[in-house]
Amino acid sequence: MEEERRLFATESIGGRAVYMLHVVTVAAGILLVLYYRATHVPAAGEGRAAWLGMLAAELWYSAYWVITQSVRWSPVRRRPFRDRLAARYGEKLPCVDIFVCTADPHSEPPSLVISTTLSLMAYDYPTEKLSVYLSDDGGSVLTFYAMWEASSFAKHWIPFCKRYNIEPRSPAAYFSESDGLQDLCTPKEWSFIKDMYDEMTERIDTAVMSGKIPEEIKANHKGFDEWNLEISSKDHQPIVQILIDGKDQNAVDNEGNVLPTLVYMAREKRPQHHHNFKAGAMNALIRVSSVISNSPIIMNVDCDMYSNNKDTIKDSLCFFLDEEMGQKIGFVQYPQNYNNMTKNNIYGNSLEVLNKVELRGLDSVGGPLYIGTGCFHRREILCGRRFTVDYKEDWNGGTKDKIQENKYETEEKAKSLATCTYEHNTQWGDDIGVKYGCPVEDVITGLAIHCRGWESVCNSPTRPAFLGVGPTTLAQTLLQHKRWSEGNFSIFVSKYCPFLFGHGKIKLRHQMGYCIYGLWAPNSLATLYYVTIPSLALLKGIPLFPEITSPWIAPFICVFLVKNMYSLYEALSCGETLKGWWNGQRMWLVKRISSYLFGVIDTLRKLLGLSQMTFVISSKVSDEDASKRYEQEIVEFGSPTPEYVIIATIALLNLVCLVGGLCHIMIGGWNALFNVLPAQIFLCEMLVITNIPFYEAMFLRKDKGRLPFSVTLASIGFVVLAFLVEILVPIV
Repeated sequence: MEEERRLFATESIGGRAVYMLHVVTVAAGILLVLYYRATHVPAAGEGRAAWLGMLAAELWYSAYWVITQSVRWSPVRRRPFRDRLAARYGEKLPCVDIFVCTADPHSEPPSLVISTTLSLMAYDYPTEKLSVYLSDDGGSVLTFYAMWEASSFAKHWIPFCKRYNIEPRSPAAYFSESDGLQDLCTPKEWSFIKDMYDEMTERIDTAVMSGKIPEEIKANHKGFDEWNLEISSKDHQPIVQILIDGKDQNAVDNEGNVLPTLVYMAREKRPQHHHNFKAGAMNALIRVSSVISNSPIIMNVDCDMYSNNKDTIKDSLCFFLDEEMGQKIGFVQYPQNYNNMTKNNIYGNSLEVLNKVELRGLDSVGGPLYIGTGCFHRREILCGRRFTVDYKEDWNGGTKDKIQENKYETEEKAKSLATCTYEHNTQWGDDIGVKYGCPVEDVITGLAIHCRGWESVCNSPTRPAFLGVGPTTLAQTLLQHKRWSEGNFSIFVSKYCPFLFGHGKIKLRHQMGYCIYGLWAPNSLATLYYVTIPSLALLKGIPLFPEITSPWIAPFICVFLVKNMYSLYEALSCGETLKGWWNGQRMWLVKRISSYLFGVIDTLRKLLGLSQMTFVISSKVSDEDASKRYEQEIVEFGSPTPEYVIIATIALLNLVCLVGGLCHIMIGGWNALFNVLPAQIFLCEMLVITNIPFYEAMFLRKDKGRLPFSVTLASIGFVVLAFLVEILVPIV
């Protein structure tokens, strides 16, 4: 009977026998490898320095492997029961505020932003209890215009979605997937709504291309008066416009039903004030929403992450409202999924293993980290509340309890909360709200919430709750991972290091789980060593691994095979293809020697006071030719970057070392090939095979997405320089 009252179930995930066999085998192999390294150090002048470097790299890999097992030991799956929620609460559900953040109308097109916004307004949830807020950090009249258009289209779109129970409820996604024949609506009605949407997006896109709004349109809403010739994206007054007031009896759709509240906000920006990027926008939204709707639940998404599941809010409430466990749950995190991944995941961006293995593993030791999008929070925890056993949430707070103020008075009050100076001499960004001072403000905020005693859960429904736009070029991928690795590493080397900040507050395995991502960046150093030194040693005929006839080669082979076989098993069980797994391995290497390396460098520069924190927005648009190559799974390079130089240099270095090493062996005798150096030859061959797409981009491809000639030339120069250094100052 007790189980029947629960609003969600927690289920253990199978496959533990395979996992335990993998752990025992790899652990034993690692210990033997390290013992061999420590007891077989060569004499001085015979490659001792290189050998000790290999030992250091393998010690690092071993420690990191142990840390990654913290989330694989006992993963769990959560299953909410919406039918029980409906039977118990009916329509007496809490109000929900939804935050959407955008920052640049050119990198994040307004038509994309409003499609996300409309999908959130159309949830299968009482509309009078929904309030949707858009934070526009670009302060663009183009984005405001798009929101104004969306507020009118919503009167037709929301009832259309609910009348025919359609999904997804993003009009862009829906019309790209459906021809209307499978839906219950008539072809005439389907065409009417589609034409209305197409005409709206055409007007918006035309305005964005021209950079101005027609005067006759500006006359339709007072909000356009906020913009004048003196306004810029980095210098403007606070703007708050309630486009749809859910408390207004006239704010109804074309069937007479109440519409959700819809609010546009552009917080004040001044050149002399630091605005703290997305974290500052989130904190401004928390304050502004407190005087408009003040709902006890806050959900936030990125502007490109549309709602793909109409029941997501009700699923989330199953966790918060559960009588037995709900009072402990501070936030519910959904995986970050993309709708534009290629079949074989060319850039390794699907995040399938992270979503289905690592987040669920964290869920078993205190909860997943907050990843900044697709997350439901209690408002109280974002305002700094600590968990106490006797704490009881007031789920009745929200719109219906607000005093019926004049909309314009409410807007003016909200503007005062979105000024540059409001947070001065307050705890905002520290003990209150989303934390400041880190490129991944979401992770550090989630860690602080966990350390205040709250738990979180990961809900991963069969139909993804949110779908977004993933990177479609190598440059976008590397930029995204540089930001993630740099941000997480900056947490690790700060006072918020999970092992220090979380000591005595969260479990050791939870601390280790956070450190998986905090140590992404320094992984680059061991990887860079492992992909260069053994290859250079091969060229000089210096062995760094046991002979093939030695029994000590067995643990090296064992660790390599078992670890990669289990990695493949994880990927396939999470829905990846074999080629997708291989592409993921290539990108694992590429990101470590480029994005993560620059993440280390930039973090150290900030620690030394040589640079300041910056935030670069990932573009959500690509040109037509680049999109076509992406669909064909051809790696896109384009403009030269320092990361490309490193990637190309490592690729060429290994190719030259393999050819030179084999020539050296042929001249010196085949014994070295079959007995002394086979492990290094195999490692170098694997690196060359992995880098085949880069050789093609350097020497064979003629399209615009090829590796720029300047990068190829620079990489050749660096390879020559590496050989000169090795001759003059031997490393191996």
